[in-house]
Amino acid sequence: MGELTHWVLCWRIERRDGVTIGLTAHDRDLVIDGLVHRAAPGMVPSAVVRSDGLEADTMDVSGAFTAEAIGEGDLIAGRWDGARVAVFAVDWRESAIRVDLGQGTIGAVETGEDGFTAELLGVTAALDRPVVEETSPECRAELGDARCRVAVAGRRRFLNVVGVDGAVVTLDAAEPIANGYGGGRLRWFGGANCGMEAAIAVSAGATVTLRAEPAFAVAAGTRVAVIEGCDKSIATCAARFQNAANFRGEPYLPGVDLLTRYPGA
Repeated sequence: MGELTHWVLCWRIERRDGVTIGLTAHDRDLVIDGLVHRAAPGMVPSAVVRSDGLEADTMDVSGAFTAEAIGEGDLIAGRWDGARVAVFAVDWRESAIRVDLGQGTIGAVETGEDGFTAELLGVTAALDRPVVEETSPECRAELGDARCRVAVAGRRRFLNVVGVDGAVVTLDAAEPIANGYGGGRLRWFGGANCGMEAAIAVSAGATVTLRAEPAFAVAAGTRVAVIEGCDKSIATCAARFQNAANFRGEPYLPGVDLLTRYPGA
């Protein structure tokens, strides 16, 4: 492998919106696989914990905020949540000589006065998820996914923002039906929130109430895409979407209160 003093750590980070950046612990930029990896000497990785068992592989990376790479505002806003990360070492004299150290996704992110700490979850972290689903009276599918099968192409509308008051966003067109956007999603196509999505709690007329306020200020005229939602009930699935055959819930299964029922209750 040559002299160890010629080896440096690098990170390739791909956000869910497609933005990809490269960072390196070297003192100058490196071009690796056509991507410029910016010098970030402040990035300090922990030991890479890897195993041949079923335990989740993890690694922590800490560093200072930099406007050119990872900013505090973007971290807090959640732009980097779930981003795919590849960690590897290269010989800075010849970047083609490379040793892969691990890959995964960004998990918990903590911020402090001196910078941030991000947890990198390896592929085995997926084994911590439940293997089978729990029963529920509501549908466990998401509107438009492979299990739901409802076509959402005609249920997405591009609108403009008229104004924002906290988590309430006023649009330039009314919803197609009462609470049609409730449980849906709003995607920003302009302004500082561009590329981010927000969950919609309820909608009424030309207003939608988000589950959380936008991370950054929103100017009037900002373009957004609003996708209809579903309350996941069998009644809505049958009446509104005519999709009861694909309902993924058990609305008529007795609940835990069965033993407390009595005649005449």
